Formats: sequence, C-alpha cells, structure tokens
Amino acid sequence: MNFCSDCGNAVIKKIPQGDNRERHVCGNCELIHYQNPKVIAGVLPVFGDQVLLCKRSIEPRHGFWTLPAGFLENGESLLEGALRECEEEANATVVNPELYALFDIPQINQVYVFYRAELMEPVFGPSSESSEVALFDEQDIPWSELAFPVVELAIDHFLKDRITGEFLVKHEQVQRPWRSRRSPST
Repeated sequence: MNFCSDCGNAVIKKIPQGDNRERHVCGNCELIHYQNPKVIAGVLPVFGDQVLLCKRSIEPRHGFWTLPAGFLENGESLLEGALRECEEEANATVVNPELYALFDIPQINQVYVFYRAELMEPVFGPSSESSEVALFDEQDIPWSELAFPVVELAIDHFLKDRITGEFLVKHEQVQRPWRSRRSPST
C-alpha cells in the first residue's frame, strides 16, 4: 500500500499509538489502514460415498482440482458465502451444511472455513471458474492434482471421519512449505 484510500496522500509504516504492530498510516490525515486476513468459505460436497471436486479454470492453480470455495464477500455470512461458491464453481446445490473444518494459514494471511454438505442428487456442472466438475470415489481422488493443502486436509479428515461416523469440527494451522500427508500411492 502506497497511498491513503481516504485522502490520497502517501502512507508510512509505523506502530500507531496504543497499538503493538506496524501498520500503514497516512502521513497526512493519520488514517490507520488495517490489513486483515482474507476469509475463504467453501463446501465439502458429498453424494453417498463420493466427494465432489472442481477442476480450476482460473489462477491460482489453474488445471488442479479443488473443493468449491472462494473469498467471503462483504455482507454475507460464512454459510452464505460457502453455498454461493458451491453454486458458482460447481453449479451444485447442497443441503444439510454443517461446519466442518477451519484452517489458519498465517504466512499468507488466510483463514479457510469448510462446511460438509450433501448433494441430494448428482446435479452439477462446469462454470466460468471450473472446467470440469466430478464426483470421486475415495480410491479415485486425484491427490497429486489437488490445488491447495487445505483441500487435501479437509478431504483426508472427511474420509477418516466417515469410517467412525463422527464428523467433529476440525481446526488446524497449516504451515508453509506444505508437505503432503499422503504418499503418491495412497
């Protein structure tokens, strides 16, 4: 950030009085510009024993598979954002959404929130953000082609929880660089 969004003058980095971290502060009007983490809301859609994935047709990670998810918009709740992203990216409508996983990635200032939800019927399709959308059985999940570590973690947790039938909410901090928990053969 170089300029104040309020008055247009240059900003400087300094610790404002009463604060404990460096911020962008306008050198003219002294407006403090807070830069906070981005929230990504998404869905882990399931149909029977299958997981719905979208092949990204946009950057970052164009051509890789992901769960339908995206940045939360102003004025919407986490759940509204997650459901919107599922409709936008997969042309899919889900029911019975339940909060399932939260992932903090402090190095890139992001927080991911996933809801586990059900597809009532296998109705979905590509969109401007997804070149392909498909249901995968566990043995067919393209682990080495998943776009983001949090997608791998969410699916991995789901597959383990499915065995016990207990889907407790997960909360994890993801460290970079990422090392997959799955070997290429699993």
